[in-house]
Amino acid sequence: MFTVTIGMDPDIARIGPVLLTWHGLFTALAILAAVWLASRELTRKGITLPNFDLVAIVTILGGIVGARLFFVLDHLGEYLRQPWRILAFTEGGLAVYGAIIGGTVTAIVLLWRHRVPIGPVADAVAPGLLLAQGIGRFGCLINGDAWGGPCTCLACAGVAAGTPADGLGYCPFALRYTNPKALLPADLLGVPTHPYPLYDMAVNFLVLAILWRLRRRGLPDGSLFALYWVLYGIGRFWISFVRQEAVWIWGLQQAQVIALVTALAGAVALVWLLRRRTPAAAVARS
Repeated sequence: MFTVTIGMDPDIARIGPVLLTWHGLFTALAILAAVWLASRELTRKGITLPNFDLVAIVTILGGIVGARLFFVLDHLGEYLRQPWRILAFTEGGLAVYGAIIGGTVTAIVLLWRHRVPIGPVADAVAPGLLLAQGIGRFGCLINGDAWGGPCTCLACAGVAAGTPADGLGYCPFALRYTNPKALLPADLLGVPTHPYPLYDMAVNFLVLAILWRLRRRGLPDGSLFALYWVLYGIGRFWISFVRQEAVWIWGLQQAQVIALVTALAGAVALVWLLRRRTPAAAVARS
């Protein structure tokens, strides 16, 4: 088994009361990338969005609030013991699905108020969301706040090839966090764990590649966004089996339950849109 040791300090520097972290840096880069790509796609599709900057800022804030809320709910016991940490955004702890749902709801409300068609805008934004999710996982990779379960198998223990033991099975590639500031549980420090952040990056960039190929095919408005929910939901559901999170229901974690719901919602919406066969509102321009 190939193991990568991550001993980096999650914190970059403290400037007065402001703590600069790798997670915060990559989150900012992810947001900038999403806004840039969404703006590019809106222009390509010939869509003019009134007050684009304001809509983008408010949508981002809605996504951040949703991301933090979902993460806190998934680790409620920890935050009930230390409630002051709920607002400690810079230390990490943002749930991707919270960001997706929070940002989506916020954007729908804003677009409805401005009487802007939601479908074409959603399709333009979907690639940017996937790019942002992939970039944001680099921060998780460094600080360990999206950790995989332990690879407690014979191969991971340095024993010659054998059968899996009591962990999550054989993993040919693992991460080992050694910095005491890493945000994964203390009992996983120094333990080989599944490289969950890398799995999630792969899912995001793969779905992005698929949507990128389909965005000029004249699909009905809203189809790309619905397909994004379907494909990312399926991918997120399967890779979450190697995570170590609290079980919600039926042996599934929060992210897996939400992944199933969003994938199903996206599939229903996609079938409905394709059956309507409504042409895209704008013809893609090269």
